[in-house]
Amino acid sequence: MFLLATQAAAQAHPLGNFTINHLTKLSFGADRVDVRYVLDMAEIPTYQELRTGDDAGTSPAALQRWAQRTAGRLLPQLRLSEAGTAVPLILDGASAHTRPGAGGLPTLYLRLDAHGALAPAATARALSYRDESFPGRLGWHDVTVAPATEPTHELTAYPNALLGSPRAVTGVDLTVQPSGAAAVRTSIDESANGSVPASAPLVRSNQLSDMLAHGTNDWGFVALTFLVAIVLGALHALEPGHGKTLLAISLVGARATVKQAAILASSLTIAHTIGVLALGIAINLLKGYFVPESIYPWITLLSGVAIAIVGARAVQRQLQARQPLVHVHPHPHPRAHAHDHAHVHHPHGHDHGHDHGHGHAHDHGHDHSHDDIEHARLHAIPGTAPLTFGSTIWAAMSGAVAPCPAALVVLLAAIALNQVTYGIFVIVAFSAGLAATLTGLGIAVVRSAGWLQSRRGFERFVKYGPLASAVVISTIGAVLVGQGFAQEGIRVSPLVVSAITALAIAGYAFSHPFAHRPMQSAA
Repeated sequence: MFLLATQAAAQAHPLGNFTINHLTKLSFGADRVDVRYVLDMAEIPTYQELRTGDDAGTSPAALQRWAQRTAGRLLPQLRLSEAGTAVPLILDGASAHTRPGAGGLPTLYLRLDAHGALAPAATARALSYRDESFPGRLGWHDVTVAPATEPTHELTAYPNALLGSPRAVTGVDLTVQPSGAAAVRTSIDESANGSVPASAPLVRSNQLSDMLAHGTNDWGFVALTFLVAIVLGALHALEPGHGKTLLAISLVGARATVKQAAILASSLTIAHTIGVLALGIAINLLKGYFVPESIYPWITLLSGVAIAIVGARAVQRQLQARQPLVHVHPHPHPRAHAHDHAHVHHPHGHDHGHDHGHGHAHDHGHDHSHDDIEHARLHAIPGTAPLTFGSTIWAAMSGAVAPCPAALVVLLAAIALNQVTYGIFVIVAFSAGLAATLTGLGIAVVRSAGWLQSRRGFERFVKYGPLASAVVISTIGAVLVGQGFAQEGIRVSPLVVSAITALAIAGYAFSHPFAHRPMQSAA
């Protein structure tokens, strides 16, 4: 049964569930240009498109109505011009059909043909073409001019070698001879000028959605589906991203226990499940007005801001803790007489002098060698940690809330199959597998930190480790902010944004006066 599901997954869109792929083929004659435009929508945009407008549905008649309506909308966005003057394009015909995708969801395929008239010319002419359809959407975008060919056979077979870097050509400037022979002078490549926003990895495993499409009639297969969901979630956590470095540093910074690391699993499961459900609700309610993949740059940016704030507060707390610890504080004695303690903490030991108001004086001299491991362990108690466990949970959840596209396809497939409850439980299992891997990493880190505490020389880590972990967390936040701005298409270097964020963190950390706590009045 699992092999059948794996074979069905091969039908999923090779470029990813979010992609909208389009191709234009131009061919020129002496007095005309012929345009063929091909559109290939993956599962998620197809899901949105087929629920928008009066022609929703997948019957041949509904698809033909959709093709005519979409062709009329797209044709004005295919702009051909000669020496700055627009060349009108006339629609010759349009057709559409669906193909099977992940989890039983269809993908849409549209082909339209059009032509434009060119005035006779005795010399070479300069023309330009721009495909302005679906700007900024992820996918394969290409423009070819006959007799050149393209490698996808009109978006029906994508070369495996190019899946990681799909073409992003949306326009050409060319020279056309009187005979109709054309030569491309320049190509407008979005990937070269950075206008294509970064996103989550395009290629995802779709076995889970295909297994869900088999339904709930076979309980053995249902159990296998939950098991596969947990395994795929665990494997998904091993992919790049998911804040594994942040999670490890945060747990060390909070000096979390194994129990706290286990609590983190529930938090991450809830965060990821909520993220998938929220995005699925937005896709269904907002339909054609919402671009699903646009949420990921915002999640990156907001996560970066949240983590930067957590890191800035941790750095500020550590700087305060490293001020000279010389203070005097009176406090009430059980017998109502004041006694003052003067504490001077020396680098290699503690001397305490106590002067009691009733005339008794006690001098205690304690010398704790830095070679004393127990002394180092005492200084590693919670309370001197740069982070609280609560802030660790929020930092980890801010990254886990980003929904995996494969889990989102599971939800949409469940909605289409009217098995929403089943789909939600499968997503929870997937999220649990993801959280289990991340939490296992966290427990390993916590155990390693505990082992280090028994090693000689650990006191150096005690002295500098909390500040170092706070700085690392702040750095991660600053980098994520820079990446978020870049993914939003803002034309500012991510390094510049990250540097500005780092300066803001430093400014916050040093902005608060490092004052000692005010003296408590004696009662």
